[in-house]
Amino acid sequence: MSACKRLLSVLRHRGASSVIRKVTTWSPVGAAFNAKQQRRLDLFEKNVGLFGVPELSSPDGFAVVQDRALRETEQLVEKACRSPPGAITVKTFDLLSDTLCRVADLADFVKVAHPDPAYREAAERTCIKIGTMVEKLNTNVELCNSLKNLLDSKDIMNSLDSETRRVAELFMFDFEISGIHLNEKKRKEAVNLNVQLLDLNNEFLVGSHTPNKIERQALPNHIHHHFSKDSRYIHIGGFHADASDDLVREVAYKIFLYPNAPLMNTLEELLVCRNQLAKLVGYDSYAHRALKGTMAKSPENVMNFLQLLTDKLSDRTAQDFTMMRDMKAKLNPKNADLMPWDHPYFSGVLRAERFNIEPSLYSPFFSLGACMDGLNSLFSELYGVSLMAEHPSAGEVWNDDVRKLAVVHETEGLLGYIYCDFFQRPDKPHQDCHFTIRGGRQLEDGQYQLPVVVLMLSLAQPSKSAPTLLTPGMLENLFHEMGHAMHSMLGRTRYQHVTGTRCATDFAEVPSILMEYFATDYRVVNRFARHYQTGQPLPKSMVTRLCESKKVCGAADTQLQVFYAALDQVYHGTPQNRSTTDILKDLQQKFYGLPYIPNTAWQLRFSHLIGYGAKYYSYLMSRAVASMVWKQCFLRDPLNREMGERYRREMLAHGGSKEPMLMVEANPSLS
Repeated sequence: MSACKRLLSVLRHRGASSVIRKVTTWSPVGAAFNAKQQRRLDLFEKNVGLFGVPELSSPDGFAVVQDRALRETEQLVEKACRSPPGAITVKTFDLLSDTLCRVADLADFVKVAHPDPAYREAAERTCIKIGTMVEKLNTNVELCNSLKNLLDSKDIMNSLDSETRRVAELFMFDFEISGIHLNEKKRKEAVNLNVQLLDLNNEFLVGSHTPNKIERQALPNHIHHHFSKDSRYIHIGGFHADASDDLVREVAYKIFLYPNAPLMNTLEELLVCRNQLAKLVGYDSYAHRALKGTMAKSPENVMNFLQLLTDKLSDRTAQDFTMMRDMKAKLNPKNADLMPWDHPYFSGVLRAERFNIEPSLYSPFFSLGACMDGLNSLFSELYGVSLMAEHPSAGEVWNDDVRKLAVVHETEGLLGYIYCDFFQRPDKPHQDCHFTIRGGRQLEDGQYQLPVVVLMLSLAQPSKSAPTLLTPGMLENLFHEMGHAMHSMLGRTRYQHVTGTRCATDFAEVPSILMEYFATDYRVVNRFARHYQTGQPLPKSMVTRLCESKKVCGAADTQLQVFYAALDQVYHGTPQNRSTTDILKDLQQKFYGLPYIPNTAWQLRFSHLIGYGAKYYSYLMSRAVASMVWKQCFLRDPLNREMGERYRREMLAHGGSKEPMLMVEANPSLS
C-alpha cells in the first residue's frame, strides 16, 4: 500500500470525536485540531516509546539509547580515522553527527516539554553526556586530521560535488572554533569550558523562566486576582502586558524583573566563560566566534546594521512614543509618564482605537482547525503538499493532546512528520518554538531518512461549546512556527548536518518570517477564515484594518528589538568592567528611549541569550530578507505554484548546504 493510501486509510478509521461546527464540515486536518483528542483505551496496544523509539517507553530508556549512541560513535570515529580521504570521509562524519543528534535533539526537547519529571531529568542527563562527547570529538586531533587530509587534497576535493565540499568545510569549522589547533593542555581547557557552559546555559534558561514571588500583604488586595497565589505568596511569572490597570502592569514589571543575585552570578559567569572560550580558540570575542559563517559575518557589521535601523527609525519612534504618552494622559491624567511597562499595552490600545481591531472580534473566525485548514490549503497550492492527521501509537507522544501530522507530497510521497504540541498544561514552557527531533538525510539504500519535528505553542484547550480560538497575533505565531517546520520538511539535503533549519541563524528565520506575510494577506486568509458558528467569512475590511494597524507604533516595536539585539552584541563583545545592569542602562537610553527602572534586571529574563547568544539580531536581518522575498516572489500572487516551487528549489531545499548570501544573490530578483 502506498504511503498516501496508507495515511488515508488511517484517517478513515481514526475515530475522531464530535467536532464543533454548525454550518459546514471541517477537513480531516481541521477536525483533528477543533476537537478534543479522544483517548484510545486499548489494553493490548504495544507501547512504542516516545517518537516510536522503543527504549523510551520509560525514562530509563534514555540511558540505553545514549550508551548505544556513544558506542556507535566510537566505531564511527575509528572508521573515519582509518578510511582514505574521499566522499566516504564526509559520509562517515555525517553519520557520526546523525548518531549523536538523533539522541541529543530528542533529549533536548523532552527535558523541557515532558510532563513527567522523571523523563525530564533523564533527558537532561543524556543531554549532558552527549554534549560532553561532542566537545571531546571537536578537539580530537586524529579525527580532525582525517578530515584535514581530505581538505588538503585539491584533486579529491575538486572531484566532489559542491554540497559534499561545503559539508566537509563546515565540519572543519566546528573543529576550528573548538580549538583543535591548540596544544593538548589548552584543548582540554576548551573542552572543560564547553562542559561548564552546558551547565551554565541550562541553569540560566531554567532561572529565566522561574516566577518571582512576593508576600500577599505587600500588594493591594484589589489586584491580587490578576496573579497566581498560594496561602502566603503571590507568584508573578510574566509582564501582564495586556492588563488595562496601570498598577497591575507596573507591579508585574517590577517584581518579575526584580534582581535575583544567584541568577545574576550565573549570567556573569556564563558571559565570562563564553569570552574565555572565544579568546582561547583565537577570536577577539564570543561575538566574533558566533558570527563566523553567518550572513552578517562580524559584530561590526551587526552594530552598523542596528545603528542604521536606529537612524532610520528615530523620528517615527519618537512620534510613536508621543502617541502612546498622549493616550496614557487621556486615560490616566494623574500618571501620564510613559514607562517601559506601558509600551505593549498602549500600542495595542492605539491600534484598537484607530482600526477597531479588538482581538475578540477576530478570534471567532480563527478557530485552530480553520487555521490548520488554511495552512494545508496554502502548502497544497504552493508546493503540492498536504498535512494529514494520524493517530499516534500508544506511548508515542508525551501528552494525550499532542497531534501528529504526516506531510505528504503529491508525487514524492511522505516527506516527514510534525508533532503539534499546541495546548497549555501545567509546567509546560510558555513559549512558541520549533524543535528538530530527527534531521533528514540520504541513506545508503537510496531511501531518505524522514525529518521529524515538534511545534510547541501555548493555546487554550477546545471546550465543549467552542474550539480553540486564535487572536491575530496567535495566528501569526502559528504560521511563523509552521514556516520552520516546512523548512525542515521540504529540505532534501544529502547530509543531516545541513538539513532544514541547520543553517546560519540569521537565515534560518527567513522562511518563518515570510510565513507571517501570508498570514495577513486577504487572498490567503479568505480561504480559511470562517466564523466557527455561522460559517460567515472574515470581511476583507477587517483584514485590511488589521494590516494597517501593524504600522501603528511599528517603529517603536522594531526599535525595542534593536535594543535587545544591541544588548546581546555588547554582552558578547569585548568585556567591560561594568555590570550587566549598567550596560543595559546605557544601551536602553541609546537604543530605546524609555527609562530604566531601578532595581530591575531585564537581562535575567532574556532567555534568548542561550540559544541566540550574539545572534539575536537575526530576527531583524531575516525580516529584511523575508520582506524582499515576499515583494519579489509572492506579493503579486501569494498562491502562485511556480513561485512556490522556485522558492523551494532555490532556498528551502538546500538547508545549510549553501552559503545563505549565495542563495539570496543567486536570485536576480532579490539581489
